[in-house]
Amino acid sequence: MRQPKCHEIQYIDFLIASPNVANCCEASRSDPRRNSPAAHDSNNRLLQRLEPDPETLFQEVQSLVDKTCGVLIIDDSTLDKPYAQKIELVSHHWSGKHHAVVKGISLVSMVWTDGDLMLPVDYRVYDKAGDGRTKNDHFRNMLDTDELRGFKPKAILFDSWYAGLGNLKRIRL
Repeated sequence: MRQPKCHEIQYIDFLIASPNVANCCEASRSDPRRNSPAAHDSNNRLLQRLEPDPETLFQEVQSLVDKTCGVLIIDDSTLDKPYAQKIELVSHHWSGKHHAVVKGISLVSMVWTDGDLMLPVDYRVYDKAGDGRTKNDHFRNMLDTDELRGFKPKAILFDSWYAGLGNLKRIRL
């Protein structure tokens, strides 16, 4: 078996460095190894074999984050998949982009920022049918995780629909 040309830390570095365009082709084009860059298929195979792991993401950005200042931002987004037939995580979600319910994959993410630097520190894939958790459950779980990591943010920012009593009580702790 051949050794993979692309590793998870390289792909995470790419995601951190290019917040606007995040796809396998762009990762291949921006590979710093000029003599033998990883092909876009290598990046795709990497993503196929890896289980999603928010801890790996945090380990990569941990040295760049000042846990005692800045703010945490929690938001959800939907990756549209209108033609998907057999992708496991695809279900119907509200899309702010389309102002309608669409087929897609929903992700709840947490970003840390100090006003200049903005880094992803945690995420959860929303799959209520698979794990039974709501977006509010993921919201509180990410706050619990980041409290254990030692975060002491000045504020926590989120959409108004996350302002349920359970979430507000959790933040007040």
